[in-house]
This record gives sequence, structure tokens and C-alpha cells, in this order.
Amino acid sequence: MPKLDIQPFADEHLDAAAALLAERHRAHREAEPLLPDVTDFRAHVEDEWRADGASGWFALAEDEPAGYLVGSPRGQVWGEGNVWVGLAGHAVRQPETVRDLYQAAAEAWVDRGLRRHYALVPTNDRALVDAWFRLSFGAQHAQGIQEVPESAGAIPGLTVRRATPEDAETAARIDLLLPEYQARSPVFGGGRPPSMEELLTDYAESLGNDDEGILIVERDDVPVGLLTVADVTLSGMHSGLSRPQHAAILGFATTLPEVRGTGAGLALTNACFDWARDHGYETIVVDWRETNLLSSRFWPARGFRRTFQRLYRSIP
Repeated sequence: MPKLDIQPFADEHLDAAAALLAERHRAHREAEPLLPDVTDFRAHVEDEWRADGASGWFALAEDEPAGYLVGSPRGQVWGEGNVWVGLAGHAVRQPETVRDLYQAAAEAWVDRGLRRHYALVPTNDRALVDAWFRLSFGAQHAQGIQEVPESAGAIPGLTVRRATPEDAETAARIDLLLPEYQARSPVFGGGRPPSMEELLTDYAESLGNDDEGILIVERDDVPVGLLTVADVTLSGMHSGLSRPQHAAILGFATTLPEVRGTGAGLALTNACFDWARDHGYETIVVDWRETNLLSSRFWPARGFRRTFQRLYRSIP
């Protein structure tokens, strides 16, 4: 590996960074053609670079662009002193280069008191993911994608129906099960869960809206699970380089603990695919916590392929 010249990122690096990002995304789309066909990569790099508090580094190898890394803090919901390398926040010609870039980045970030480091990394490049892992990052979150499957039919003993405005309280009660589950081991998810009052307000606004599918699964006429599906443009997570055009997002799904493993989740998922197909979608995305054992096994088993992983490192 040639010696690297690593220097602070500046506006003069934007075009070269855009070219590096274009190479990365081109390879990513060869592995996953459902990802968006992006043309203006400079705009994506600029979004990262112009973010409040952003800082970055650029690497040259024998006077040729070798890579860049840009990060910026986000809201306190992600913990005090956080910094993010976003979807367009880094690209390198050789995976090992990201380790040298991170060395410069981490020193500056820690000096600023930024000790919680997040990076969104394309999963098609296993050598790149490995380079981040060898920086003591671990996989925290995943984004998944697939073509909307053909109908798989109903599950005997279970009925799925569209929720109505009268179901607001039921939907809110089931909704609260997910943050309760993710607060426990091995997720230990932080943050304040929504209150019952907040959820009731949200569901009162959403229920009855044909642009969003809120589905309830019942066993013996008793609601035992909930799923929401909508247009991907309603997602703040599936954006930019990870947002396919005209895709649906499976935004939320959970079931009562006592029915897990009985097919309730599968019935909801099949109905979700039916809703997406009926509304003209050919692509669907979802995301999950990698430490959520149920989700991280269930969604890939339903055909979702990882596109990006959010990696995380906390420095004591």
C-alpha cells in the first residue's frame, strides 16, 4: 500500500470525493440493482460536508485521490458527544485507507469530546466492512431491501385486516411492545419511548389514510400484532443513496410475546407485501437492530438483503 498524504477536507476536494463516491455506489448497485440510480454525487458529499459541525479528511496516494471521510454530530437522541459518518460520508479506493482516515478523524473528534462514533457502511464490500470492524466498530443497525414478493396467502387461524380509527388505542398499546422489548438485553436500546398519548395522537391522524397501511393480525378475533407500511419518502432513515425510487417501507412490526413463533408475524408480512403490490410498489425496504435477535433473523428470512449497516464505536 503506497504512503498516504492525509489532509483536512476542503471545498477543493469535493469533486474528487464525488468521483470516489460514484465508484463506490456503482459497485454497490452492481451487487444490489434496486438501489437508486444516482447522478449528482457531489450534492450528496456536499450535504455531509455542509452539515453543522462537520469535519473531514482527504487522502492522496502518489498524488491521486485515495479516499475521504467526513463526519458531523447529530441530535442528543444519539447520546452526548456523537458524530456520524453518513451514507455519503466516506469512500475509498482501498478498504485499508479508511483506517488511516479514521485515525485522523478520531483524534480530532475525541479532542472535541465526540466519543460516540457512528458510520453507515455499504454491505456489499465485505473488505470495507472488515476494515471498520478492525477499528473496533460493531454492527448496530441494518437496512434491507427486496423486490415485493408474490402473494404467499393467508396463515390458518389468523386474520389480517386494515386498522380503522376505532383501533387507535389497540394500535398504540401494541406499538409500545417494541420499545419495551428493545430496552432489554441484548439490545439495551436507549432513548425515551413514545407515550401512550403521543401514540394515540399519531394513530388518530394515520388511521383511515389510504396512503399508509396499518395492519392488525387477529387470532380468535383478538388483536395480537401490528404492522405499518407506507411510501419510502416518509422514512428519514432510508434516504439519499439508500432510497429507491417509488418504493414502500415496512416501517414497524411487532406481535404479542405469547404469539411469537405461531405465524402471526408471517401473516402480517404477507399482508404487507400484498398492500405494497396493490398500491403499485415493486420494491420494499425495512430496517432493524442487529442486536434484536428476533428482527435480525426474521427479516432476512423473509427475503430482505442488507444494503447498509450502521456501525458503532464508543470510546471510554
